[in-house]
Amino acid sequence: MALYAYQAFTKEGKKVSGYLDASSQQEVKERLVQQGMYPITIETAREGTRRTWFSWLMPMSVKPKDRILFTKQLAVLLKSGIPLLQAVELLIDQMSGTLKSILVAVKDDIKEGSSFADALKKYPKVFDNIYVQLVRAGEASGKLETILERLTGFLERKEETRARIRSALAQPMIQLGVAVLVVAVMLIWVVPTMVENFTESGKQLPGSTQLLIVISDFLVNHYLILLISSVIIYFLYRYWSTTPTGQRFIDTWKLRIPVVRYFSRTGAVVQFSQTLGMLIESGVNLSEALDIVVQITDNRILKDALNAARDKIIKQGKIAQYLQETTLFPPIAIYLIKTGEQSGQLDFMLLTVAQNYETDMKEAADSLTAKISPILLVAMALIVGFIVISIALPIMQMGQNFE
Repeated sequence: MALYAYQAFTKEGKKVSGYLDASSQQEVKERLVQQGMYPITIETAREGTRRTWFSWLMPMSVKPKDRILFTKQLAVLLKSGIPLLQAVELLIDQMSGTLKSILVAVKDDIKEGSSFADALKKYPKVFDNIYVQLVRAGEASGKLETILERLTGFLERKEETRARIRSALAQPMIQLGVAVLVVAVMLIWVVPTMVENFTESGKQLPGSTQLLIVISDFLVNHYLILLISSVIIYFLYRYWSTTPTGQRFIDTWKLRIPVVRYFSRTGAVVQFSQTLGMLIESGVNLSEALDIVVQITDNRILKDALNAARDKIIKQGKIAQYLQETTLFPPIAIYLIKTGEQSGQLDFMLLTVAQNYETDMKEAADSLTAKISPILLVAMALIVGFIVISIALPIMQMGQNFE
């Protein structure tokens, strides 16, 4: 069976489109006719996707919530005793869009003898390396449903953290946007109008008012140049940040700026400990697990440090000792990991470290967010206040002259 994209007319003459999982185009046609629709075009989903130029500009992606839902439901079905192939087939009807197309292809690969992990590996943008390796470990150990349950929890925590950050940044970004808009309106429209009245009086203007007029004139007369320059600088920065030199420079400064340094280092500790602990717990060998963990580290400087530690750990097996040499892990984390090595509970201790520092990072993020909003409000008040005072001073002087 394959996934087909169709376009058809309803009895009312309304044009509709959608997807159907069927063995042939003829079957799709028959099913549409049974539903009271008249087919116009029927083709495989992949072919339909290639035909639209819009898909090249705006490629469809799978939402994290859809991936979590698929993983959770698959774990439930497998735990109920339903075979893998049948479970995937049941989930195809519940999914839509890109994920549905992928699952149809995955189902076909499994039918042809491919393992579930190898079938998922063909779609790295949806099922990353961690996901694939955990599935592979689950298939090898015969505990795929258990692995998928753990993977669901991991994905849910990851999405919860991402949503928490987005929610925390929403209010400060709105405040910043309002501040920029208010200042821009005052400088571009209000100040030039007031300047005409000031110049007619012929009086010497206060220094703050003169500075305000200079800034306003510059924005009004050069706004096009500023706009074009900003766009060019933005795209140049985006390109430079993708080069090895640019990435290393940015990553270096991330570890020097106080607040950013804390989140970069703590985030790396959480990511390393959580991923390595889950991989080891799932039966992935240490060497392969370390390779995966190092590859998903975002910061190049931290990645280099972990790479060096990985090589030593693989040769001598002393995880805590060589992690300590990276100066990345706090002493308490090193102590817990060392305790895990000695007691044979390394996976449990790694997950404990990840949980503890993830909680600390969330609390720090909440505290930082609570401080950002008042700071932005004060900054906005100072800027708007400066503009208002600079406009009010000449008006007060003119009023005194009339007395």
